[in-house]
Amino acid sequence: MQTAATHSSSSVFLRGESLLQRHGRTMRSAARQSPVRAAVAGEGPMIVTQKKELRLLTPKYCESISQTRRRPTRTVDIGPVKVGSEHPIALQTMTTTDTRDIEATVEQVKRCADAGADIVRITVQSKREAEACMKIRERLFKDRYTTPLVADIHFQPAVAMMVADAFEKIRINPGNFADGRKTFDVINYDDPAQFAAERDYIREVFTPLVEKCKSLNRAMRIGTNHGSLSARILSFYGDTPRGMVESAFEFADICRDHDYHNFLFSMKASNPLVMGEDGRMKSAIGIGSLLMDGLGDTIRVSLTEDPEFEIDPCGRLANLGKKADQEGWGVDAFEEHRDTHLFTRRVGTLPEQREGDTADYRPLLHRDGSVLSVVYPKDLEQPEMMYRRLGAKLVVGMPFKDIATADTILMYQTPSSSDTEGRRALRRLQEVGVHVMAPAEVLAADPLPDAVAVMQLAVAASAHRAGGVKLPEGAGRLAVFIDGTEGEADLATLKDMGAVMALLKTAPGLSRVHSSRRVFEQLQQQGISIPVIHHITFPDGTTRDDIVLQSGSMVGALMVDGYGDGLVVECASEDTDYLRTTAFGLLQGCRMRNTKTEYEVTDQIRTRTGHLPGVSIAVMGCIVNGPGEMADADFGYVGGAPGKIDLYVGKEVVRRNIPNESACDELIDLIKEHGRWQEPPKEEEEEGEASLAAAASA
Repeated sequence: MQTAATHSSSSVFLRGESLLQRHGRTMRSAARQSPVRAAVAGEGPMIVTQKKELRLLTPKYCESISQTRRRPTRTVDIGPVKVGSEHPIALQTMTTTDTRDIEATVEQVKRCADAGADIVRITVQSKREAEACMKIRERLFKDRYTTPLVADIHFQPAVAMMVADAFEKIRINPGNFADGRKTFDVINYDDPAQFAAERDYIREVFTPLVEKCKSLNRAMRIGTNHGSLSARILSFYGDTPRGMVESAFEFADICRDHDYHNFLFSMKASNPLVMGEDGRMKSAIGIGSLLMDGLGDTIRVSLTEDPEFEIDPCGRLANLGKKADQEGWGVDAFEEHRDTHLFTRRVGTLPEQREGDTADYRPLLHRDGSVLSVVYPKDLEQPEMMYRRLGAKLVVGMPFKDIATADTILMYQTPSSSDTEGRRALRRLQEVGVHVMAPAEVLAADPLPDAVAVMQLAVAASAHRAGGVKLPEGAGRLAVFIDGTEGEADLATLKDMGAVMALLKTAPGLSRVHSSRRVFEQLQQQGISIPVIHHITFPDGTTRDDIVLQSGSMVGALMVDGYGDGLVVECASEDTDYLRTTAFGLLQGCRMRNTKTEYEVTDQIRTRTGHLPGVSIAVMGCIVNGPGEMADADFGYVGGAPGKIDLYVGKEVVRRNIPNESACDELIDLIKEHGRWQEPPKEEEEEGEASLAAAASA
């Protein structure tokens, strides 16, 4: 057991999209104007804002930045399940039934347990649900299901006291447990002593639950959400990572003062539920990236599917983290100068036009993050199908770039100069700004006009030192492959070699996360601004879930730290369209390039608004944590009274009690009012007819 001072030793719960950024990503609040920074002083680093400081008890956020090592944490007992670094990562999910429906809830918990859930959480809004919980626990024990149950509590200390008699763990939210229902009134704390004095009220309300959990050996989860911080915390700290930490620590201090240590922390800094592949990708980015740094002892992947279906991707992520830890994924230790408390994105220098160019090379990469697609010669046999898979719009069979079209294609073998149709298909892509990259030796054997030649860095560096890299005939630009094993001397040649991008394709057996960090550190120290595109490959037959989860965990871990200008996802047996959309989903999940509407839950809203790029719509069954849960969304569609919907702009409710049947129409009206609406694009055939009609009338 750790001493009372070491808050950081408590076990950590990670939830889908629960990426409490290591770098303190700025959130929407007044606090944006005083960014968090880190300063090393005396006994350890200090997080400093305009007037307040938080002393950290350890100078590192993980055990090692060069190797996956699970962070040591003490054990928390949740009924028969033990959570902590000495135990396997526990998998959990949450029921979606009405808790008062005892039969339905019992059956859903059983399905979750049968699917492999170690822990199941159940929402408990009032005393009626708490009374049902007694019977739910009793029924499950009777049927020999001992899976620990967690009561999800908001606003109701008395309900928490009731359900502690039945469930093995209580989840409380510091943002609304003692401060009452959430308001957004700003409180002016001229005297910090006033802020501190209000802790006495929190202590008075919270202590009875602490004492009861201690006496019954119940566990507790202290779970803060950036969107549901109390008005008190928001007024003093702003909607910031520090506010989340301080809010949790206030409650942890009370626990420790009563010699109660059977608790863990969770901190969530983004919206909770998203659908299908998007949900898996964002969970991989949020959870997987932390697991790669050895952080997290129990995880949940939040999806809109039935909760038992969350367990498979949850388990895949846990196994990935377990494998990385047990096999010691990593590289030799290296010095890193990255500030883990201040987010900055490394931005590569985009291609520029040069005198004498016969093609426009500026569209090679996109300023918000690029997606490259691998194309094979056989794909050129059906050009229109290839264009569609690359995300191009078609007008009378001709490709045009759309919002989610691959920026550039990579071919390991190009069509021969005698293949007229294949060359024509590529030329049509080049004419609309989709460039073609190919190995330099392939282009030297059979030149392709305006192509981008790719060389291994070792080859290009040797030529550069010998007097300069010579491009194959017809090639207009140079790119390089790097694999993470390069030394400083070869990387240094990138400073003035003239390459437009580096494709980071990690060598077999090398840890992508850690070797890439080392590469980016070396580039940063040498002032090299070449764009770096992550190139991740999968063997034939890899499942789609593994493609998404591994891409999100390993490439996402780098992207959310600001490392990378784009990616290419390669799997020869998989559909090009799927790989492209997966790559765009990763960019969007990392808050880089928005190419589709973000929203949660309903198919009707997806159908009506899915064509709106960059518009975020939060759909929630109810406001449990407070409207701040939607702080990252542009619009909110939230269940209110039975059969009624409330509509939000940001976290402000603007229309109330709208009947379900007309709520989607009113949401669209609201989007139009705020100038974010676009009419859906016409189908290809209609576009083609319109183009032909215009040509005929000209």
